[in-house]
Amino acid sequence: MRILAVIPARGGSKGIPRKNIRLMNGYPLISYAIRTALSSRYITDVVVSTDSDEIADVARLYGAHVIRRGANLSADLVTLDPVIYHAKLESESQFSCHFAAVVTMQPTSPLLRVETLDGAMEVFLRDSLDTLISVVNRPHLSWGRDEYGIVCPNYEARKNRQELPDNYLETGAFLIARADVVQPDSRIGEKVSVYEVCARESIDIDDTNDWVLTESLMHRKRILFRVDGYVKLGLGHIYNCITLAMSMVEHDVLLVTKSDAEMGIRKIRETNLPYRTFSTEEELASIISLFKPDIWVNDCLNTTEEYICRLKKIVPRVVSIEDLGTGTRAVDATINALYEQKEPSPHIYSGYRYVCLRDEFLLAKPKAFSPVVKTVVVMFGGTDPSNLNQLVYDAILSSDDLFVGIRSQTSQVHKRL
Repeated sequence: MRILAVIPARGGSKGIPRKNIRLMNGYPLISYAIRTALSSRYITDVVVSTDSDEIADVARLYGAHVIRRGANLSADLVTLDPVIYHAKLESESQFSCHFAAVVTMQPTSPLLRVETLDGAMEVFLRDSLDTLISVVNRPHLSWGRDEYGIVCPNYEARKNRQELPDNYLETGAFLIARADVVQPDSRIGEKVSVYEVCARESIDIDDTNDWVLTESLMHRKRILFRVDGYVKLGLGHIYNCITLAMSMVEHDVLLVTKSDAEMGIRKIRETNLPYRTFSTEEELASIISLFKPDIWVNDCLNTTEEYICRLKKIVPRVVSIEDLGTGTRAVDATINALYEQKEPSPHIYSGYRYVCLRDEFLLAKPKAFSPVVKTVVVMFGGTDPSNLNQLVYDAILSSDDLFVGIRSQTSQVHKRL
């Protein structure tokens, strides 16, 4: 069974000049659709329908065949139906075959994954569909006009978005149709269904905003934070990684912690950040395999070089935080804000300039400088595993002459409490 993918790409783009062959993240825009189609387990033939010599040359460079179309099929108001029909007829003539199905793939949907395309092909073939259309589900309260031109709601009751009915919008990712359904004026058969794609894969580049967003998403990294928090260790590492993760909206983040570190897990859960727990090395390996991190951030103290070298065999980049172990020799970068590096190192960043401040500190207004110190606050961390707060409090309330100057104030505070 032969299945044809048609990528329509005319040369007359006005919103973004030469859009289809303009470099996006280092590659021509159209190359993404070509490579996805060629990587599919189901698609046997890939053609680009175009009126442009430049686009034709780029298409051939990336392995696609070219179907030339005339000016009558390249005008601004020409729909895709006659273009795809023409490409199907020309391809059957050139390849001397009849196709079972035709897949329309827009070059303006470069984020479509081959796994998604093949998943849709499986559904199309399994359910014996005439047409399967890629959609994104965007339920929203919307308004329109009735037959008299009066503005009216497109809903029966105002509800939260999560409670609204499905609202499928077509995307340019793909439209799969049985070959005999493809006609000059339609590619929609009687047995139609939709295949939902994620918001990322639904992006269709129409203007420069879409272009900037898509290129930004292509630079998006998957960052795994390996961190624990419990009474003996404290929560400083947890707060540090939460702060970093919260600041990386442009990337996919995952916090990974031991399943018995309940205190840290509770704090992570409060943030609604994605996290996973593990008890064994096998479970951790499974998490790594599923998430496929680009960067591993290790905030667990005193790593060994052997441990870091094992990590680097499965993760491209490894970063450690507050690490004085031998692992600092093997990591790509170490951030030691608490420890000044005596000897300069090209991959160790130390000192106060690299302190990771939580939002509360960034939002707080500095107190005006006071020439006379009247009140001093002493803190020993969020968990105080050595119970130093109690020791200091007991010392201040003792009869020791060292604390005469502050005993009365502390006692007053104690009475108020």
